[in-house]
Amino acid sequence: MPSTDAKTADDAWLKPMKPRQPSEEKRGATPLELLFDLVCVVAIAIASLQLHHGLSEQHFTEAIPLYLMVFFTIWWSWMNFTWFASAYDNDDTAYRLVTFVQMMGLLVLAAGINKVFIQHDFSVCVLGYLIMRFGLVIQWIRAGISDVEHRKTAFRYAGGIVLAQVGWIVYQFKLVTFTQIEFLALALFELAVPIWAEKANTTTWHPEHIAERYGLFSIIVLGETIMASFSAINTALMDSKTGIDAPLICLMIGGMMMLFSIWWSYFDREPVCVLTSFKKVFYWGYGHYFIFLSIAAVGAGLAVGVEAITKHSEITNQQAEYAIAIPLSIYSLAVWLIHDLQTDKGWRKLWHPLSVLLILLFPLWGNIGYGTLAIGIFYALTIVFRQVFLVDSHAEKQEIID
Repeated sequence: MPSTDAKTADDAWLKPMKPRQPSEEKRGATPLELLFDLVCVVAIAIASLQLHHGLSEQHFTEAIPLYLMVFFTIWWSWMNFTWFASAYDNDDTAYRLVTFVQMMGLLVLAAGINKVFIQHDFSVCVLGYLIMRFGLVIQWIRAGISDVEHRKTAFRYAGGIVLAQVGWIVYQFKLVTFTQIEFLALALFELAVPIWAEKANTTTWHPEHIAERYGLFSIIVLGETIMASFSAINTALMDSKTGIDAPLICLMIGGMMMLFSIWWSYFDREPVCVLTSFKKVFYWGYGHYFIFLSIAAVGAGLAVGVEAITKHSEITNQQAEYAIAIPLSIYSLAVWLIHDLQTDKGWRKLWHPLSVLLILLFPLWGNIGYGTLAIGIFYALTIVFRQVFLVDSHAEKQEIID
């Protein structure tokens, strides 16, 4: 007969993967989840740096699509891990080890990003993605075995993911020509798997936990953006023989005003309010692809602006300013679409689209330093204006949503 200590050790190694309860109190992010986020941001930093280089060299038609594609693989890896963990994280040894496998896959993916941008070679990225998805399939199979009520959902996830990976393997071995169209088709298939799986029986993810996870990841991506932009500024100062000049000061101030305003605008909203139905949950969750990629792209744009000011790039001032204004506009529109469009009413729904149009006019000025400062001031004022004149009470918002 096994001893009590042996039984405890076995339980710690392999617990039944029972569903977590959405009503669980004080459900917060775990250290393992935060470690996963940090691994993701390593890949995001490399992708953002390559976007920066591509824009500086005026390779717009190459760098931007590649950035969108690479960012999708990073974001989708994070998405799937986050929602699975919200429903099934039992923190046993097997769960931790399989999560480490997923992290290893992400690191392999990150190691291949430079090859994607420089050589248009996806082989290493696809290999890393396959490793990460293999780990996720194991997790879903475990969940399906333990959770009878959601077994069909779990096995749909596992089967759908495996089928999607067959597609990635086909392109990995060059059985057909790998183009942006094929990538888009595979990405859409990946996006369809959770929708199909959840229709069998919705998993028991935790709304407050999900909201916290998205918020924390936004902060981490924002931190990477700050680091990337100010690394470029530091390099410019080190190379300068005359010291810091007015346009660079203006870009620094305007950039920080944008980044602070991005943080404010994101956390000024209550995401739990919109996590109320099947359709809205997917709309909100998938919409964050544009939020995360635009936050990271703002950092790349600010770095491009620094190079334009210091004449280390052939990019024009107007192009450099659009490299900042366009990602900021995408972020603002994404926040509006996934949140404000559902919670605001009347003319208030038009505020964000109008402000985005104005942001896109500033680059016509053609002065990257002062133009960035102007965008930063204007965007900060839009946050203040919304706070004072546009914000409804929580009760009013809930009434609109319901």
